Amino acid sequence: MGLAAPTYSDAWISAVPKVELHVHHIGATSADTLADLAARHPDAGVPTDPQALQAFYEFTDFDHFLRVYAAISRLLSTPEDVLHLTIGNLAESAAQNVRYVEVTVTPNPILTAGVTRDGLVEALNAAREHAAREWAMTVNWILDIPGFTGETAEVVLDLCERRPPDGLVALGLGGPETPRPPFAPYFARARTLGLGSVPHAGEAAGPESVRAAVELLRADRIGHGIRAVEDPELLAGLAEAGIHLEVSLTSNLRTRVVASLEKHPLPALMTAGVPVSINSDDPPMFGTTLTRELQIAAGLVGSRQIPALLRNAIKASFAGEDLKASYLADLAAAEAHR
Repeated sequence: MGLAAPTYSDAWISAVPKVELHVHHIGATSADTLADLAARHPDAGVPTDPQALQAFYEFTDFDHFLRVYAAISRLLSTPEDVLHLTIGNLAESAAQNVRYVEVTVTPNPILTAGVTRDGLVEALNAAREHAAREWAMTVNWILDIPGFTGETAEVVLDLCERRPPDGLVALGLGGPETPRPPFAPYFARARTLGLGSVPHAGEAAGPESVRAAVELLRADRIGHGIRAVEDPELLAGLAEAGIHLEVSLTSNLRTRVVASLEKHPLPALMTAGVPVSINSDDPPMFGTTLTRELQIAAGLVGSRQIPALLRNAIKASFAGEDLKASYLADLAAAEAHR
């Protein structure tokens, strides 16, 4: 008779070293940081009162979420704003014992608000150095096209090609899940730079957007991707190819992509053999943290799955092999001393 699989408490999940692959630069801003920035820039239309901020974050649908996100983006009009926000976000991650994080940065609204390209990059570099020095945290960046081609996408590719921040590892694609064929040339250019492909898909749009991300954008990972469960053939293909999905449970609930946590497709994805990780997406906007998301996942699929989900995350990351090995050793030690 075999031994029962170990279980892991909420306290263990809180303390364990963590990895996050899908967290948005602006969307990770804490209420305190946001209120401070809103007070500096009252014309942006973002409330400063904590209760008003909570109401501000009550999203009616995905489009409403995007409008709120755009309003917050307008708070970043100087490099000092960017540095203040970024260090604040990384401090929140450090408090949860996040060892490695890939932060998705959408440069377009920040540049539009008045920050220069050099100012943005220098602020990101300074925040990355601060995280390494103060918290021994490795921070890498994903530069994100905000869902539109043409000049919007060119701004992002220009940064990737001519003025990348230190630790740039991939090109992303967020915003409304519009048809993917026009984006293929941009991802091809990113590949020539050695960057990974991590588009959003299968969130607001159906499984056809996931298929397009794989076939046209040659996705290494997919942000969300949960609606792949609607297409069994696609689901099997993701499992066979080992294409990783970055799952964010509360995000899917708050943007009305799923009706309830009980109906979330995470268990089905895992049963199908699709590699997945747990992520926070836009944590303060959704009233959550990475720790809380892992605890929620434990409730859905069993706490014994949490170490495997964390291993999935580091294996699917763009971290160096030495860092991956170090993290896996630390995770194994945490498992042994649960």
